[in-house]
Amino acid sequence: MGRAAAGESAVGDSAVVDSAAGDSAAAESTAADEVPSGSVVAGGEPPVSARDRHAVLANELAEHQYRYHVLDTPTIGDGEYDLLMRELQTLEETYPGLQTPDSPSLRVGGSYSTLFAPVTHAERMMSLDNAFSDEEITTWAERIEREVGAIAYLCELKIDGLAISLTYEKGRLVKAATRGDGHTGEDVTLNVKTITDIPARLKGADVPDLVEVRGEVFFTVEAFSSVNDVLLEQGRPPVANPRNAAAGSLRQKDPRVTASRPLRMIVHGVGAKKGFTYPAQSAAYDQLKA
Repeated sequence: MGRAAAGESAVGDSAVVDSAAGDSAAAESTAADEVPSGSVVAGGEPPVSARDRHAVLANELAEHQYRYHVLDTPTIGDGEYDLLMRELQTLEETYPGLQTPDSPSLRVGGSYSTLFAPVTHAERMMSLDNAFSDEEITTWAERIEREVGAIAYLCELKIDGLAISLTYEKGRLVKAATRGDGHTGEDVTLNVKTITDIPARLKGADVPDLVEVRGEVFFTVEAFSSVNDVLLEQGRPPVANPRNAAAGSLRQKDPRVTASRPLRMIVHGVGAKKGFTYPAQSAAYDQLKA
């Protein structure tokens, strides 16, 4: 496909016709005098319409590149992709200030790598504690009611996997991070985007400006057995338990490895939020599901 080196351009596009020095100076002077008022001048300040269109194209092309090179599930053909890329490149050539280091026009196809950069959680991610008797549960509940007052409880299954926080801004998944120490985790956005349970965009009429969706990335028992079967076939030692398998599969430098593993996610909470209100935890789940 024509996406292997999106940053390259045809030689003909950059061809320059030379002229004598004296003729060039005269031509430049004449050209400057002949630029009509209101014309687009390359290198000038881009208008709002150009900035908005560039942002749309950059997001769309980044998604297409990711789906093609990592997920192997392209949703558009080469011709349509090339037209979008040409439009982006034209905008960046006209207004160089629009081009950023992460622009799709500069990405060489397939060059995806997860760096596990540190991410500070907008709201601290807490961990669970254990209780081994009815007395411990009762003591905990009494303490909560003393500190908070009478409350309702929501009981959920505990899935043993890797805690994850998904940050959605205006409905778009912009960051995925591990829990780490609760304050700072690791950026695993590229890898998380390969998990089919996790939407790249939230849908619905009331998409919040910001919401951190917390949950657990895990393997089902059947999927865990399949992963170990593959490892044994490759002559590699099996993973000890599903939790370690999930953590190891998510923390791969190459997102394509993560994409090959049947990871799942279950939601168990909400972190920081703007424009997202709910009367109870179960109601938050209902809104996220919708």
